Amino acid sequence: MPEPAAPLAPAYYAIRARGWRRDVWALLHPPYTAWHLSYVLIGAGLAPRVEITRLLATLVAFFLAVGVSAHALDELRGRPLQTQVPEGILWTAAVAGLVGAVGLGVAGVTVLGAGLIPFIAAGVLFVFAYNLELLGGRLHGDLWFALSWGAFPVLTAYFAQTGRLSIAAVAAAAAAYATSFGQRALSTPARQLRRKTRSVSGIVTLRDGTETQLDERALLNPLELALRAFAWGTVLLGLGLVAAKLL
Repeated sequence: MPEPAAPLAPAYYAIRARGWRRDVWALLHPPYTAWHLSYVLIGAGLAPRVEITRLLATLVAFFLAVGVSAHALDELRGRPLQTQVPEGILWTAAVAGLVGAVGLGVAGVTVLGAGLIPFIAAGVLFVFAYNLELLGGRLHGDLWFALSWGAFPVLTAYFAQTGRLSIAAVAAAAAAYATSFGQRALSTPARQLRRKTRSVSGIVTLRDGTETQLDERALLNPLELALRAFAWGTVLLGLGLVAAKLL
């Protein structure tokens, strides 16, 4: 009888080794954080002129809100990444990250005016309502994920550059919404396989009689290959749009 396969890591970027470096790396969700920060680049890159200071401030604000605060709150709900970070530190990271993001937003109000305030309020709502599954989890579905971490960064970044919205920004936000929705369609079954599945077995028989054994890896590989490709492809798209305006 073949030996059972070793348990899968909770995410493809979360190695099975233990230690604070591994935990911090896993909590930051580097590929997904980079993916969603690229929407900031896309939104800014659509502006007629890119103000680098505003772009950097927007990137830092979203990194603090998504990369730090949202992911710390997510880990507080059941330890999906199996980290050993104390609960108090996770709460501190969540609050400090959000305070830092809001602080940058408030500083932006002094430059852009009160029009930025609804974006700040929406960002706070998305972080807490989505990641803590408030309102009975009504804001924790695929639609809200795509809105909060896809469309919202594009619109916010464009507004931070121009002080207004445009048809182009709304169209790009709709595209980010669609790609984020697709991300969830790929990442949800991948997470289920890595974190909740005990075993997978089966055989795929092709018309020519060829048989392929099914296991966790056979199901995971196409999902995670697509996630990797979309993540880095979107990052490069965002960098290209900004570079076209700056270089």
